[in-house]
Amino acid sequence: MAQSTDRDNIRPDNRHSAMTKSGNSKGAKGSGDSTIAVNRKARFNFHIEDDFEAGLCLEGWEVKSLREGRANLTEAYVFVRNGEVFITGCNIAPLPTASTHITPNPTRQRKLLLNRIEIDRISGAVDRKGYTLVPLKLYWKKGRAKLLLGLAKGKKEHDKRADTKDRDWKRQQARILKNK
Repeated sequence: MAQSTDRDNIRPDNRHSAMTKSGNSKGAKGSGDSTIAVNRKARFNFHIEDDFEAGLCLEGWEVKSLREGRANLTEAYVFVRNGEVFITGCNIAPLPTASTHITPNPTRQRKLLLNRIEIDRISGAVDRKGYTLVPLKLYWKKGRAKLLLGLAKGKKEHDKRADTKDRDWKRQQARILKNK
């Protein structure tokens, strides 16, 4: 009969842990933050009523650029055409080491992947109720690039001023409480 070793007594689920010291999985690089890009102006210019998570149809060089964090959502907008949702103006800068047999187009239209029910709901709101689709955030989820879309209405100038005033007041309150 063979002798048992310490290795045999270890449970299989603990033998090969996929966690690093920081608690992130091995696939996550850097600080573990999965956010690629955030459209900060969207919340300033629009009232966000609802949000949707959409997948992206990407090419290989785009995925590599997103892993490096080379994306910009500030000029991007989303539209519905023929029952499909697209994003345009999203700038994904190609890496300098991109392959020579492809010609990367950083601002090409990219198809967004949503369920049919979500697409119907979005297109109804955009067509009938006057809403706008705004890209809010680009991030990784389970190794896939996802885009957070906001169903929004534009703010008026006085709404923006009120938001700025509220934000400044909250900042001032925090300073007062901190100094006490």
